[in-house]
Amino acid sequence: MASKNTIEIVKSTAPVLEQHGETITKVFYRLLFENHPELKDVFNMVNQKKGTQQKALASTIFQYAVHIDKLELLGDAVEHIAQKHTSLSISKEAYPIVGKNLLAAIKEVLGDAATPEIIDAWAEAYDDLAAIFINREEDIYSSREKSIGGYRGTEKFIVIDKIKESDVITSFYLKRKDGTPVPTFLPGQYVALTIEIPNTNHKHTRNYSLSDANDKDYLRISPKKQEGNPEGIVSNYMHSNIDVGDILTLGMPSGEFVLKEVEKPIVLISGGIGVTPLLSMFKELIKKDNQKIIFLQCALNSETHAFSKEINELIKVNSKSVVVYSAPLDSDFLNSNYDYQGYLTAEILEDLNINNESDFYFCGPPPFMANTLKILKTLNVNQENINYEFFGPAEELAVVH
Repeated sequence: MASKNTIEIVKSTAPVLEQHGETITKVFYRLLFENHPELKDVFNMVNQKKGTQQKALASTIFQYAVHIDKLELLGDAVEHIAQKHTSLSISKEAYPIVGKNLLAAIKEVLGDAATPEIIDAWAEAYDDLAAIFINREEDIYSSREKSIGGYRGTEKFIVIDKIKESDVITSFYLKRKDGTPVPTFLPGQYVALTIEIPNTNHKHTRNYSLSDANDKDYLRISPKKQEGNPEGIVSNYMHSNIDVGDILTLGMPSGEFVLKEVEKPIVLISGGIGVTPLLSMFKELIKKDNQKIIFLQCALNSETHAFSKEINELIKVNSKSVVVYSAPLDSDFLNSNYDYQGYLTAEILEDLNINNESDFYFCGPPPFMANTLKILKTLNVNQENINYEFFGPAEELAVVH
């Protein structure tokens, strides 16, 4: 625990961090990659160019400064970051490297205002924060290593099947190259995939949700193709260049967006590629005969709508599939491929007689996520019943919302 003097100094710097935090984190990442270019293999360099990782780190540092004397308030944020770190196999040896470059960035940006007393206080505070993450992450690593099919770090997987799910989504079925069992996971979790792409100067690592049930002898991921979008460099390469027999490098399943143990009705709401973690959840939920489930999928039309046949074949008495198309094709109308046209609205949820006491899980692109959050608040859904996964830095969602 940081000393009383350190806590007071760090809290006093919160306004400065709020004002200059993003500048500090930009300098931090510049120094980090200059001094340790190998770390580009771990970070999403597209998000670096967009500035979203800098904003995310600045927010984290500011929140830490504000709540350094009440760290229990940061519990959810710590767990989220720890899950991300362990998915990427971040080691405890990385923390001193980060700390050194972060303090150097603070000195460079604040200049004379970063007195020795302030730097010493932040050095002590950082060491405390690093210890929190190192301890939590070691717990996660140890637990996963002991689980069925578990391991520490990364392992090689072979692509045993590749199936086109829609015009933009393709599934890859993966087994361990060494023939040992695939790791168990909780529905809703993701895996980090690291891949080398020709004519790029570093490896690329991305997280992909596991899109099938957790009781298979394979893992399945289902990336979305994003033609012309630099953010989709890994997904696009997989669609075009990865085939059956190819070898991929995967970390252990990670993530805190998982089902809670509740008896209340469950509403799953997906937008586009956000269907992947929810499909895994759905396959777990339907094992319970008494669990009422509504799976509401939002898509452009049948050409981009993935897994519709797979989901419909799973429907039971207490479950229901609902489809919303924002731009249905003429054939979609003729074949009754959808239930509602347009975008998700509160009126649709009310028309389906969805109880606002239900547990809601949703995932999708930023505008969809912001709209869904707004709808649930309009319907007076309690915060404890709102659960979501956002594909990208959370700050993007906050800005949109």
